[in-house]
Amino acid sequence: MVPRPPPPRRLGIDREYLETVLVELLEIPSPSGRTDHVMQYVGERLEGLGLPFSITRRGAIIASLDGDRDDVDRTLVVHTDTIGCMVRGLKENGRLAVRPIGTHSARFSEGAQVRIFTDDLDQVITGTILALKASGHRYNDEVDSQGVGWDHVEVRVDESVEDAAGLRSLGIDVGDFVALISTPLITPSGFVKARHLDDKAGVAAVLAGVKAVVETGVHVPVNAHLLITCTEEVGHGASHGVDSRVAEIVSVDTAVVAPEQQSREDAVCVAMADGVGPFDYHLSRRIAALASEHGVPCVRDVFVHYRSDLAATLESGADTRTALLGFGVDATHGHERTHMGGLVHLAELIGLYLQTDLVFPEWDAGGRGELEDFPSLAVQPANEEGPRDGPIGVD
Repeated sequence: MVPRPPPPRRLGIDREYLETVLVELLEIPSPSGRTDHVMQYVGERLEGLGLPFSITRRGAIIASLDGDRDDVDRTLVVHTDTIGCMVRGLKENGRLAVRPIGTHSARFSEGAQVRIFTDDLDQVITGTILALKASGHRYNDEVDSQGVGWDHVEVRVDESVEDAAGLRSLGIDVGDFVALISTPLITPSGFVKARHLDDKAGVAAVLAGVKAVVETGVHVPVNAHLLITCTEEVGHGASHGVDSRVAEIVSVDTAVVAPEQQSREDAVCVAMADGVGPFDYHLSRRIAALASEHGVPCVRDVFVHYRSDLAATLESGADTRTALLGFGVDATHGHERTHMGGLVHLAELIGLYLQTDLVFPEWDAGGRGELEDFPSLAVQPANEEGPRDGPIGVD
């Protein structure tokens, strides 16, 4: 008789490790398109956990956590890239015109400290994103009445420069990356304030959850991959790196804390749908039930103006179940804030999920089969006698 596998159990999370990884990730600038440094860091952390991994041509990392079954896989996906800016013009006043990388408002970038990366890898130039009318003593009420948008801001460079020629002499050119400095702060009450918690807090939570699984040696029923992408903020996400054997893919990203949303900073969120559409019915509810069974604070939510790595996965034609786990973030893509308690709970739920089998272990391993074996009846029982006569709801 084959011994029955042990039930999943809630694992202790190394909070100090989670905090350290989070802050170190936030200190590494990584706007979409310039992520080599942060991927090197993640690779070193994976080596520290003893997980083998490879890197794709486009710079994504695919790591492996071996389980009992190798005929089918599951994948956790997070992204290291962030929103940022790119130089689109050298202005005759010695300042820079910029365009956004990723979707974010210039409103929340006004006053941001930035690093400007030129082709000289040993040179980093700092600056500040300012509204065109930035001096209250000069413009008075016009400071408040001027427009909001990327055409209404510029980067003041922290060098003695007065014109476009001076900018060129510094080595600055159109196409240079401008990274908003994160300035992370963890308060005594556990709040984490920083730019780019999306999705570096998710990366830190996943690494902490995987660390707990590896170090405790708990039973892992299914081979698991960790896919770290680097172009999510520009819409490409997990468009590659998901092979045909992946039956379940769970994305870990921000959950929107705002009016009319259920997400909270101190709890995990299972997102039931985003702007692209609903996630897998079975997998989403399975993970929510897992949290409930083990006392992990968890809420459900639906997001409208939102897409994640999974959007690119599904749009590329991947035949896999999908679910989205989130950590609550207030003021997403702005002056972001989350809570360490919520990140710890997220790491706990990831640890629990990795200890479970697939939602439908046999069906999902094959990928396709006969109609009578299709597990949809678990959700929508069919009327074996066929459709009823007459309008629905009329006896």
